[in-house]
Amino acid sequence: MSALLDISGLEVAYGASQVLFGLNLSMNESQAATLLGRNGMGKTTTLRAICGLQAIKGGTIRFAGERIDGWRPDRIGRAGIALVPEGRQCFPNLTVDEHLVAFFANRRGVAEPWTPARVYDLFPRLRERSKNLGNQLSGGEQQMLAIGRALVTNPRLLILDEATEGLAPLIREEIWTCLARLRADGQSILVIDKYVEKLIGLADRHTIVERGQVVWQGTSAELDADHGIWHRYLGI
Repeated sequence: MSALLDISGLEVAYGASQVLFGLNLSMNESQAATLLGRNGMGKTTTLRAICGLQAIKGGTIRFAGERIDGWRPDRIGRAGIALVPEGRQCFPNLTVDEHLVAFFANRRGVAEPWTPARVYDLFPRLRERSKNLGNQLSGGEQQMLAIGRALVTNPRLLILDEATEGLAPLIREEIWTCLARLRADGQSILVIDKYVEKLIGLADRHTIVERGQVVWQGTSAELDADHGIWHRYLGI
């Protein structure tokens, strides 16, 4: 089976400061995978490179068999990658409904696409806030909207950067329930988060980075069995 996402030897630098050093990561269709590590180790930079938001210095990024490094972000989005960014980045002057309608697309002709109505079924709280502007939502509601906005593009790969960061425990659980439902439906997911216990239950494979290099890769069973890895690389 060919990989849906295949990153090989990825190198990224900000000016003279190199951040990623030959990073490798691969995942298949319908898999859930994680990118783990302490803050400042290159996780978000990796996601930005995948989405075309950060130029790369070396290596390759392939998606569905095509090399996409060097593509513009809009082309990568149309190819089927959707990012839920850290910090949500909702438009303050658009309503919830306007966000979802503006981003809706079914370019791949999915039989049962994600529509605004399906997003409201997934997050009933958003239906109640459908006429509210982005800056009138709570942090949790903005995170739901950011996920819904990504879903209505009907992506082959959904990427989430710190999707539960700064959320109240009840809202955080609602997000985890949402991700588990997407995973069960066969949505390919790549996620950065710090809650390793939750990620072990969600994902198939895990990649840990330290100072821009991969230091460990393995399955959920392998990660769950060796808590020494958690303490060594994740600060838990």
